[in-house]
Amino acid sequence: MPRVVACGGREQAYKDFRTAHEKGDGNPAVLLVDSEGPVNQESPWEHVRLRAGDGWDRPQGASEDQLHLMVQAMEAWFHGDREELRRFYGQSFRENALSSRPDIESTPKADLISGLRNATKDCPKGEYSKGGHSFKLLERIDPTKVRAGSAWAERLLSALVRMCG
Repeated sequence: MPRVVACGGREQAYKDFRTAHEKGDGNPAVLLVDSEGPVNQESPWEHVRLRAGDGWDRPQGASEDQLHLMVQAMEAWFHGDREELRRFYGQSFRENALSSRPDIESTPKADLISGLRNATKDCPKGEYSKGGHSFKLLERIDPTKVRAGSAWAERLLSALVRMCG
């Protein structure tokens, strides 16, 4: 099974990935980050190389399968499993505050986050916060539902299956 390591901010995650990749302990390191906007390239490495604020180069020997994007943000994947959002937040969850776009990957990051905050502002668990709820939700959402609505989630899960045998 893959081991998940939350690395903090985007730049720190890239640095930690490079370190793990260069160390090369026999297990491939995989970097999973928000795309922070629409992805216009087929290669995620090309996306992060060209994206203002990143300018990341692919480390020597790293494959296409070692970088994956949550388009446009991890919150898009939560929108792919609204049933789990309702279970997690409870009765006060207001699903109608979420974006109604059928393509979760085209929903702008700001809309994803504001929708979640508005949907959860009266919930006992409190308003959605990236640090407070995001990793708990990632553990709970149904990958089958998310991959059905997200080509980038499908790409990640297929790569993990290949890597893990």
